[in-house]
Amino acid sequence: MKRSAPSDLKAAPKAKKPRPEVPEYHLIPSLGDNSGEVIWPAPQKQIDDARDFILECASANKKVLIVPDKDADGLTSGAILQKTLVSLGLDPALISSHHISKGSNIHEDKERTAMAAYKPGYVIVLDQGSRRSPPVIDAPHKALVIDHHHALEDEFPQGALHVTACNSPPVATSSLLTYLICVDLHEEVQSQCDWLCAMGTHGDLGNTLKWEPPFPEMKATFKMYTKKAINDAVSLINAPRRTAAFGVPNAWKALISAATPKELLANQSLLAARAEVNAEVERCTHTAPKFSSDGKIAVFRINSAAQVHPLIATRWAGHLQSSKLEVILVANEGYLPDMVNFSCRIPRSARGRNIPVNIIEVLQDIVDRAPDPSLRARMGESFARGHKEASGGIVPKKEFEELIDILEIGKKAESGSPAKSKVKNPAPNQVNTIMNYFGKKN
Repeated sequence: MKRSAPSDLKAAPKAKKPRPEVPEYHLIPSLGDNSGEVIWPAPQKQIDDARDFILECASANKKVLIVPDKDADGLTSGAILQKTLVSLGLDPALISSHHISKGSNIHEDKERTAMAAYKPGYVIVLDQGSRRSPPVIDAPHKALVIDHHHALEDEFPQGALHVTACNSPPVATSSLLTYLICVDLHEEVQSQCDWLCAMGTHGDLGNTLKWEPPFPEMKATFKMYTKKAINDAVSLINAPRRTAAFGVPNAWKALISAATPKELLANQSLLAARAEVNAEVERCTHTAPKFSSDGKIAVFRINSAAQVHPLIATRWAGHLQSSKLEVILVANEGYLPDMVNFSCRIPRSARGRNIPVNIIEVLQDIVDRAPDPSLRARMGESFARGHKEASGGIVPKKEFEELIDILEIGKKAESGSPAKSKVKNPAPNQVNTIMNYFGKKN
């Protein structure tokens, strides 16, 4: 007869490893100017210049072209601006929008030609990221760039005004920045655009964001529209641009036609797009990772005509754990012909480190180790763009394979294998969160 072991001899249950503590996003320290004034959401001179530009647009009676990015943050930024211009008296017939084609950017010749065809007197670019480049279009015009992606002071189109939140922590989203620029320009902006601001901000920073200083008061907004309706609307507006058909114009049309987020929830086109994307994410998300020889990079390779690589990177960032791991990289070889689109996120286990992980620097360091010094130039201008905490690239397949070779994928590290990392299949309902985009900063 077998006896059970005495209770005092039974092995104690293994304690779960505590998750790293990450500060609330709004508590990230702001910077101050020489007078001690807080610089938020952007330098005051840039904000004042942007307001003057918008007022001039509204009164000049010339064509205005709005060029918003394709996601919830970019599209709501554009919608806020359009509603502001109309409230200020600009004829809606003078306002047009241009949406960048799949895998493209505003700096490519075909996009510059397409934007010039509208013959705008004013061009406003929102949430597109930026780089040092020629003027937005070749024809005479005035341009304004509103953004929050990482950029140096001279990394903007020639001749364009710019206002950027990237150097004013806690970094505001483009929609929040646009809202704060416009809200004092007309009394109708707050009532018409507060829910758009909340949508765009939750789209980038997640729905657990606390709207506390320096963020504006939004209790009345969430009471009127409910957080659930706003967050569901984010999911729907983000879906069309992830489909294989890249239906951004459908998302824009739905957004600017809606007076409340609930109007978006019954839109059949948006619902169909979300169903398509969810199915594709489920198909691709169980791909097994392979690790760099130093255990710092986990690489997932998928093949999809849909833009699901950022979603999968975000999911795995919350579930893949290792003391060495710094970056989750999901590479999609089926999104564009002969190209690899890849997205990088910082795993939760790497959050809160004394020296924060900077994905842009990590990617640049990998390329600096290339045997062929021409690799960086061959990668092109769409490599290592975006945020320090959410970057990626669009690069030719040959160059991407060179990048993978540098990482020595699959080769075991000298002091243990990253394959022992704790891997769990991510929950199917995982969504973007604050810390998938912005981590602890010194």
